[in-house]
Amino acid sequence: MRTSRRPNRARPADVATSPAVEVVIEAVGGEGDGIAAGPLYAPFTLPGERVRLAAGGQRRELEAVLEASPQRVTPPCQHFGVCGGCALQHWEHGAYLEWKVDRLVRTLARERIETQVLPAFAAAPASRRRLSLHARPGRKDAARLGFKGRKSWDVIDIAECPIADPRLEAALPALRRLAVPLFEHSKSAPTLHVTLTDTGIDVDISGVERKSGGLSADARMRLAEIAGEADFARVTLDGEIAYLARQPTVRMGQATVALPAGGFLQAVPEAELAMANMAVEAAAGAERIADLFCGAGAFTFHLAKLAPVLAVDSSAPAIRSLIGALGTAPGLHGVVAEARDLTRRPVLAAELKRIDTVLFDPPRAGAYEQCVEIASSKVSRVIGVSCNPATFVRDARLLADAGFTLDRLLPVDQFLWSPHIELVAVFNR
Repeated sequence: MRTSRRPNRARPADVATSPAVEVVIEAVGGEGDGIAAGPLYAPFTLPGERVRLAAGGQRRELEAVLEASPQRVTPPCQHFGVCGGCALQHWEHGAYLEWKVDRLVRTLARERIETQVLPAFAAAPASRRRLSLHARPGRKDAARLGFKGRKSWDVIDIAECPIADPRLEAALPALRRLAVPLFEHSKSAPTLHVTLTDTGIDVDISGVERKSGGLSADARMRLAEIAGEADFARVTLDGEIAYLARQPTVRMGQATVALPAGGFLQAVPEAELAMANMAVEAAAGAERIADLFCGAGAFTFHLAKLAPVLAVDSSAPAIRSLIGALGTAPGLHGVVAEARDLTRRPVLAAELKRIDTVLFDPPRAGAYEQCVEIASSKVSRVIGVSCNPATFVRDARLLADAGFTLDRLLPVDQFLWSPHIELVAVFNR
């Protein structure tokens, strides 16, 4: 007779199954948590530290640092440890940056890729020009506004943000007032995507409940009044203009670009310039260039000083902004711009036959479909820009198998005190 047995069920890793414990942290993992034997994972710990961890499973909370690392520093933000925005403010900057670069090199090594790694670009505090701030109901005249808390959907109402440009930090009280009219419907959970532009602060709001008709006329009027009082440049609701005092613009190379509502922009201007300078140096001598996933032209306007550029992006508003800015940039060799989904419709190898240099700067999912076409083309030089090393190494392996050599790579740390790192890489064949 066959007997039935209850199947074994693994316990969730974070259920409290073991008592508090003292451990030595051996390394820092990919999410910024310290790792001890077991393995056990704990936030806000550093290699070599002896710490006491709370009861739990594999992932524990830090109860006390018993022997601190000499690399431990005082976090600059009063919200650190509660706010979920930063993970590594407690780590001395040089060691923290070395850890980020080492992780990048290890990611490349998994695909057997070696290259010259240049000294990393490191963004400074108070340099970030865009923030995504969550809003929740608060006082009658000011919403709660900030980032989600650690392991929580709750919003930490921030009083400061040391990564942000001081002009964004100074705008927090006005942004709290701006969020108040957004809560007509109980299901609204607004996010204010705030960008500092050359002509003022631009705010694109998402997460306002729309099934019930969206904001009333009274709420829209109040939104515009508060924006005017704060002297914001523009406020949009999912791209729809709710208030416009002046067009938000940014400089890209020598061009003045009208920023699309909710459009993508590199987080730190100095990081964008460092990446553009790397691309220009790598593209020297090019005869025809393709700038793929070009956005509104962060690289296009620099590269077009060297040679004619084919600029392609899936965002039609970004392409319109790029085309509209061409007349503001003197000395360009010519730009042809096209709105096109490069995942579903990559630029084919046959279309690249007159192109000798390609730059791609895709979203986090990478550029695999486009790299298939580049690999089978006659392109001799590729400049890869990536915000996700994991998808970059997949695409780099494809190029390497097609005869490209990864000559050099610039790590870019523009998301300060996070585990996130970006890069610019130069391939030749």
